[in-house]
Amino acid sequence: MKTLNVLQSILFTLAILTSVNSFSQDKMMKKDKMMKEKTVMVGGAAMYPSKNIVENAVNSKDHTTLVVAAKAADLVDVLVGEGPFTVFAPTNAAFDKLPMGTVETLLKPENKKTLQSVLTNHVVSGKWNAKDILKMIKKGNGKTEIKTVSGGTLVAWLKGNNVYITDENGNSAKVTIADVNQSNGVIHVIDTVVLPKS
Repeated sequence: MKTLNVLQSILFTLAILTSVNSFSQDKMMKKDKMMKEKTVMVGGAAMYPSKNIVENAVNSKDHTTLVVAAKAADLVDVLVGEGPFTVFAPTNAAFDKLPMGTVETLLKPENKKTLQSVLTNHVVSGKWNAKDILKMIKKGNGKTEIKTVSGGTLVAWLKGNNVYITDENGNSAKVTIADVNQSNGVIHVIDTVVLPKS
């Protein structure tokens, strides 16, 4: 009886050690994967793969307008969610290209739905790295359609070595920094705001 109890104790301890070891290995593998994804500089700040889209974006001095707009549109909670998301993130200079007064008008509380539509036209469900987008462009004989969270369509295409995306109004944006990996997706920095169908 005593031997049986000792054996049960040993087996129980082994089971616990095995599950703890398995849990630790899972955590280490996730950590290793994030460490392998390189940290990219955007707007003078390091974008860490271990942080989410919002945690990184707030540190980029080139994306202050986007962050203010995301807060005004009540999209922060969505963008800190699990995702994954692919965000084509327009810079402050991209917002400055819009007609004068557009950003100020969009930020008004009564225009929240329009602002949400504009911002979600830059968001795609899933994590699409540059390599994935390039494969799709090649498969599509030079261009590929991408459905946005807002229900719009963006067309990705190549010009030389650069990837461009065009909205349904014919506005084209160049991807200036690709593959800014996040814990809940990836950001591709763009130089023009891509608008939903007008």
